[in-house]
Amino acid sequence: MQTSRPADKYSPLYFLASVGAGGLSVTFFMYLMFWVKHPGQPVPVFEDIMAAFTTGSMGIKIAIAVAWAGIAAMVFLNLKYLIWNLKSFSAFRKTEAYTALKNSNAETTILAMPLALAMSVNGMFVAGLVFVPGLWSIVEYLFPFAMAAFLAIGILALSYIGDFLGRVLSKGGVFDVTAHNSFAQMLPAFALAMTAVGFAAPAAMSTNTIVVGVSLVGSTFFGTASIVYAALALFTAFNSMLHHGTAKEAAPTLMIVIPLMTILGIMFLRQDHGLHATFDVHGSGAETMMFLARLIAIQVLFGLLGLVVLSRVGYWKSFVFGNETSPGSYALVCPGVALSVLLHFFLNSGLVKAGVIDKFSVMYWVISAIAIAFQMAMIALVVRLNKQHFGRVLSSAVPAE
Repeated sequence: MQTSRPADKYSPLYFLASVGAGGLSVTFFMYLMFWVKHPGQPVPVFEDIMAAFTTGSMGIKIAIAVAWAGIAAMVFLNLKYLIWNLKSFSAFRKTEAYTALKNSNAETTILAMPLALAMSVNGMFVAGLVFVPGLWSIVEYLFPFAMAAFLAIGILALSYIGDFLGRVLSKGGVFDVTAHNSFAQMLPAFALAMTAVGFAAPAAMSTNTIVVGVSLVGSTFFGTASIVYAALALFTAFNSMLHHGTAKEAAPTLMIVIPLMTILGIMFLRQDHGLHATFDVHGSGAETMMFLARLIAIQVLFGLLGLVVLSRVGYWKSFVFGNETSPGSYALVCPGVALSVLLHFFLNSGLVKAGVIDKFSVMYWVISAIAIAFQMAMIALVVRLNKQHFGRVLSSAVPAE
């Protein structure tokens, strides 16, 4: 007898385990972003957090302590699974399974790798803001390096997309339309969007006109590329699903639109802040509220669609609460994380700034509780999936000699 685990049968979709943990670190950062005062800069930094922890009420102290622990734990898991995936992917590339993957519709699952890399850069920046004293004093020197990192990740993503599109568009009959019955082909758009939102960060935080300009243009390129690719993949996939039904194992991809809306939404908010602070372009709180309300409406619609199909095909019973495993199950983490994050932004940057509700009022905490409920549910899901896929089980297989 020996031990084995489902993750030993590698798939690039396991990069989503890293992405999910990184996204959860951002949900904890929302506590600090909107509950801790941070005068002088658009995001809270170590000094702001320490001041609030020292002088704040018991409630804010508990919130900060939970945020610290959550960010530390999730960034650790994010990097742990990123490193594991990079090592596993390197070995996977030498196998016949990789060759078969490169010649199938599933070639685009490789885009989970640049997606995870971009998420990890974002996650490490969050950890730096929270845990590194004095970081803001040198942050202007870090922005060019951050943009260079996102540019490299974006080029990597585009190269893999180019390999795929070059193969399927130059030769007839190599793309299996009958197997296009999910939103799996939107993964490249997800990777491009994550690159775009990272590229947009300096636009919201830098005071250097050139840095802000480069950030605005670079993030616009990758954001636009993401939107174009997503639109094409969505409409062609929906046509295939109407003809052939939804592929059971790929059913979670029906909700990939949800994290896409959050990521692109934050990109636009960062760009708007840069345009306002650096180029004197102004927008109102009500405009932001309506913009975010539209994004949440799209998320709710695709969330309901996904839940209906997941229920009808028996996905929860088979792959989440049952004995079957699929690396694509990690795609279920991203929608809940994305809803949690965008609800915080809708509440604070939309409803509060537009004057619809008062900050820290009863209704404020009701909406915050909904966002936190999504967060807690996704933490429970991550624990469940990690146990399923990375926990060792007894196997009767005889080791090869």
